[in-house]
Amino acid sequence: MKKRIFNSSFLIATLPYISLLMWLVPLLVFNAQQQSLIAHDEGIYAWRARWIAESGDWMNPAIVHYGKTPGVYWLIASSFSLFGISETTARLPSMVFSIISAFLIYEIGKIIVSKQVGCLAAAILSVEFFWLQYSRMSVPDIPLASFVLLGIWCLLKAELHPNNRLIWGFGVGLSFGFGFLIRSYMIFLPMVALMPYLIWEHRRHRHFTNPAIYLGFLLGLIPTTYWLFTSWAFYRTTEFTEMFDFIVHLNSEERNGNNIFYYLWNIPVKAFPWAFMGLIGLKIALSNPIPRYQLILVGFPVILFIEISLFSTRIPHYALSLYPFIALLAALGLDWLGKNYQTKSLPRILSYVVGGLSCLLLVASLITFTGVVISVDAEIQKYAAIAFVLGLGWLTVPLVWFGYHKLGKQFLTAKYWVAGWLVAPWLALSVAGITGLLGDFNPEVKAFLQQPNIASVVQNHPINFVEGGGKTGVLLRFYTPHLGKVAENISDLPKASYAWVKSDIANKSNLSYSAIATIRDVQLVQVQETANTSPQKPSSLGQGF
Repeated sequence: MKKRIFNSSFLIATLPYISLLMWLVPLLVFNAQQQSLIAHDEGIYAWRARWIAESGDWMNPAIVHYGKTPGVYWLIASSFSLFGISETTARLPSMVFSIISAFLIYEIGKIIVSKQVGCLAAAILSVEFFWLQYSRMSVPDIPLASFVLLGIWCLLKAELHPNNRLIWGFGVGLSFGFGFLIRSYMIFLPMVALMPYLIWEHRRHRHFTNPAIYLGFLLGLIPTTYWLFTSWAFYRTTEFTEMFDFIVHLNSEERNGNNIFYYLWNIPVKAFPWAFMGLIGLKIALSNPIPRYQLILVGFPVILFIEISLFSTRIPHYALSLYPFIALLAALGLDWLGKNYQTKSLPRILSYVVGGLSCLLLVASLITFTGVVISVDAEIQKYAAIAFVLGLGWLTVPLVWFGYHKLGKQFLTAKYWVAGWLVAPWLALSVAGITGLLGDFNPEVKAFLQQPNIASVVQNHPINFVEGGGKTGVLLRFYTPHLGKVAENISDLPKASYAWVKSDIANKSNLSYSAIATIRDVQLVQVQETANTSPQKPSSLGQGF
């Protein structure tokens, strides 16, 4: 009897996690047959991690750090070492941390509001387009957000279980210490955003007097400190200073004219429609403050938003730590709408709005498919397929409302209406993964390397690099099977050797070489053994890339 009770309790306790796995994992693993990395950042992290895994030099990799701590390199390199080198294994750490983040926002939502809101928050986070896109990329942003959520969850648990506050406090410090290992100084932005909660509520939770938090943070910094020391001993330069200079440089650089209002439009677009649903949740939270946790539910995301807006370099992925809280506020709003499905006018208005949007998506996608108005290529038709699925799925929202309120179909309760909001983007994002729009970002580079005359060279010879950087060069570093050395000029390379060379560098070279093929602004060349009067022209094969 006791064993049966235990099994039932365990099943009930784990059911939300099993449900979340069934909801999230397909979104992460649905892929087209062809996968390829995106330049610039994803390619950089992947090829540096590949260098670490292949060289075995985890502390002193001969790479330029650009102010980045090595945590994400180690994560990806570990995945390479365990499972082999591929796009999937490069992205595996982000996928795992995305699942962890969904579990954590569920737990945080359950503590702050309710279990129902926690479940909705985890489900919404999984179908936020920009969050899911980065969950399938080899970048540090999702692991960083996960450590931030872990730190916040441990703070809440330390408050709820004062007898175990040392254990949970240690988890808080360790989370933020590891966050520094993953993303260096960027971890301080969420730490500052937590200060109002830590200071204003201190008389109740007394986190500042918990020595385990400080101990955990110091221990979490040990890997970074050791890496800094070994880097200084190896290079005789101070990587800490380089990281500081990097942050100062970023804070003085405004990219692409992204002014202080950049995130006001960028986040709603990339988190559509959940950012607007989050505004409903924000209004509810402000009208009915959450006891004890208002400064986490509302204060934390608001302050973090202000911080990244004041930071001069405004890039979309700097806001990713906000997306779990957008999901949490959206869950609060969607839960409220569901509870007032029968009595309030707002569910009716939103049903009509999403119904109109669904019709627009369906009409636009059908026009694109049929080519009645304009002729489109296959790539555009992929987007049309996603629009068609999203429009068809969201059409269930007004149909459910109409069926319940106008046709008297009492079985069409609020849970079906809420499900319509979630299932439609899930289906659309699944199609995006299957068609390659989430995962196959640079197919032309892989196709170029698979051409017979190029594959015969790169598969059988080490390829040096004189390409001078750039997005194409980053991808070629990852996809070249046998990496040679890095040289400043073609003249520094041995005779008869091969190299990737940027076209403008090759054209200025005095050394004779044979250009085998060109992709974008990079040539694959072979250094001539005997001098010629002029370099040979590259083959036309691959010129279209």
